This record gives sequence, structure tokens and C-alpha cells, in this order.
Amino acid sequence: MTIYSQIPLRDLQRLRIVVKNNHMKHYPTDKVTDKEADRIIESISPHTREKLIKLAVDYGITKL
Repeated sequence: MTIYSQIPLRDLQRLRIVVKNNHMKHYPTDKVTDKEADRIIESISPHTREKLIKLAVDYGITKL
């Protein structure tokens, strides 16, 4: 089961922003892609994903 079926699109976009800004800040710029962010998001536990989504909402991180 992939993250696309587990997480609503809006929350997935929020998670991508958080992962790209924090977890991938030392990656080369050509490697900071949605695909790489999704790979990292899949490796994070569901509980941690929920916490990151809550923090993104609390801090107003949105892509739309």
C-alpha cells in the first residue's frame, strides 16, 4: 500500500514541503524532488506523519 491511498492530497503536499525543507536541506538541489520526498515520507511511521501534518497546519504551511 502506498502513501497515495493513505493520505489526502492536501496533507501529502504539506508533508512534502516539510520533508523538503527539513529532512532534505542538505541534499543537492537536483535531488530534491517529489519522488524523493515521497520515499522519505513512506519510511516515516504513520504516527510521525500525523504529528508532522499537525505541525504543518499549526504553522500555516500550505502549498495551495
